[in-house]
Amino acid sequence: MIPGGGGEDEQRLLGAAFAGLSAGVLLLDAGGRIVAVNPRAAELLGRATAAMLGADAHELLHRDPGGGRVPRSRCALLAVAEQGRPAWGESDAFLTGDGRALPVRWSAAPVIRGGRTAGLAVVFADIAGSSAPVGREAARVSLLEGLTERLTLVGEITEVLSGTLDVEEAVDRLGPLLVPDLADWVAVDLRTAEGDVRRVAVLGPAGRDAALEAWRGPLPPPTALSRSALVRVLHGAEPVVLGAPEMAEPPDAPLAAVQTGFLRALGATSAAVVPLSSARETTGAITAVRTGAGRSFTDAELALLADIGHRAGVAIDNARLFGEQRDIATAMQHHLLTELPRGPDMRLAARYQPAPAGSRIGGDWYDAFPLSDGATALVIGDVIGHDLQAAARMAQLRNILRALAWDRHEAPAAVVARLDDAMASLTDVPMATMILAYVEKPPTGPWRLRWTSAGHPPPLLLPAASPPCRGQARYLEAGQGLVLGAGGDPERPDGTEDLPAGSTLLLFTDGLVEDPGADLGAQLERLRRHAAALATHPLEEFCDQILRLQPPRNTDDTALLAFRVPPG
Repeated sequence: MIPGGGGEDEQRLLGAAFAGLSAGVLLLDAGGRIVAVNPRAAELLGRATAAMLGADAHELLHRDPGGGRVPRSRCALLAVAEQGRPAWGESDAFLTGDGRALPVRWSAAPVIRGGRTAGLAVVFADIAGSSAPVGREAARVSLLEGLTERLTLVGEITEVLSGTLDVEEAVDRLGPLLVPDLADWVAVDLRTAEGDVRRVAVLGPAGRDAALEAWRGPLPPPTALSRSALVRVLHGAEPVVLGAPEMAEPPDAPLAAVQTGFLRALGATSAAVVPLSSARETTGAITAVRTGAGRSFTDAELALLADIGHRAGVAIDNARLFGEQRDIATAMQHHLLTELPRGPDMRLAARYQPAPAGSRIGGDWYDAFPLSDGATALVIGDVIGHDLQAAARMAQLRNILRALAWDRHEAPAAVVARLDDAMASLTDVPMATMILAYVEKPPTGPWRLRWTSAGHPPPLLLPAASPPCRGQARYLEAGQGLVLGAGGDPERPDGTEDLPAGSTLLLFTDGLVEDPGADLGAQLERLRRHAAALATHPLEEFCDQILRLQPPRNTDDTALLAFRVPPG
């Protein structure tokens, strides 16, 4: 794998980067282990590539001219990685598979990734079998420079395209990786779910005529019978290089005519068309264009572009799959988070905010439902995770809780204790936190709250906006028990609190207060202070404003449920 990187796609890109070189090439990681070998190196060394991968290059290969071992402290190759500077040698030998000491000339340069030396590239040639010395140094230096440039490009493509799950962002990132290193102009075409084709990006050199980028937009359909390279590639054909004769052919379909006009407008002298492909489908195509004379794309460059297209195609396909999953998840979330009960004395509001990354669905939930004795159950909970699996587990837990709470007239702690027992046998939920609260209006006196907490952030009680009920906003710390899935809590407690008329009860999950690196106590105090100032707002507006208090570095989904006690 590429030093500092990894994966099958990177290996394919790496193979395209130096498979066609005439010299032997070894790629080492920062510790000197061999991570890639080109075919010429395997041929010169008489060793199978698989036998060299992972081996310490110094121990396996490096010898002095007489075949003796070279101390590691005197190894100029290892010094390249340690010092981060190129080096050359003409008085060394590499040990071949049959035990011979092969005299070699070598050049090595560090491979930089993220500002650090991730490994080194070694180019070598057999002294006895090499050509005349005229221009030899310049050729070797040029080869090494070209190799390290390709390796840098491979690393950038791998790192940049793998860092997004947005289709437009993936396309925007692609152009600058190719222009001007591999092409003067690049056009990116994408197929839509309906089968249409859009030219979504056109990028050229610095100082370009911006009018040439106006070729973006909808394209004619890719007629299957057309001989156009672009049409054929969009239908899954192999990458192709176009020279002047091919580009001069009269177009035989509307899309071919647009492509011909585009190439002529740029003054193209050579063009390469490669698919944006993944294991699932061909999602589009890249057209790379050169405008200078005598600069046709080589077979090696076409192979490199093809692998770039594959990597970009995978990124785009992943982004589309993420978008599809996000849409499904959003619909699923609306289904799972049921409507709140309504009534003249029941003012409830709730919000759910998905995690900023992931599938936009998670294990946080709220619920409210009437009980058979006339009370109303309020629930806030958090199952580990923020993906579809967490949401499915949340649904299991929610449905069991509803059944248990309706089944018997018992305290919240007793219901949650039975839920904890059932969770281990009836679900695959590993752990969860939650609050189960009952709000009820006795025949006389104020509204009453009974609740139990299974390791969850405490409820926040906010006083009414005006006297005589104005008081201190505070967290209700009673009723705290162990999280669900911790082995049971034989003494799970209940808490009881009278709710003043006009006051507001806020239940929330930890995504509202957790900020990586920040003190949780300080975040809870911040919420208490701001929520108290917002308690005068109508309940729906109150919830909207509360949700905006999420810490900027929050990485979790968030649910909240608010109950406004009717005025006296």
